[in-house]
Amino acid sequence: MSMLDSILNVFRRAASYVSGDLKVIPMQGDQLPRRFRRRHAVLMVDHGEKWSLGLNCPCGCGEVIELLLVKEVDQNWSLNIDQIGRPTLKPSIWKSTGCRSHFWVTNGQIKWCS
Repeated sequence: MSMLDSILNVFRRAASYVSGDLKVIPMQGDQLPRRFRRRHAVLMVDHGEKWSLGLNCPCGCGEVIELLLVKEVDQNWSLNIDQIGRPTLKPSIWKSTGCRSHFWVTNGQIKWCS
């Protein structure tokens, strides 16, 4: 990672701290929409089953992250939604390509890993 990339990453992370909580927006179907708002996490529900959650990478790189919620796949996440629609995800989210962001989502807030 270049020095410029490192500096940009610091600014992106700082911006995510002040931009507000994530809110879950449920949608019917089996594909994430092509676009959604920055602070929205889109929950895909198909035949009553919650199967996928999509969100924009909080670093600001513009990539959409899709997380599988079904237990039948090897890499899956558990999702809890509080009374006001804020998500908590387990385990952490760690992008292995692109911006390589690593963070937790807890009560709708992004908690960056070192």
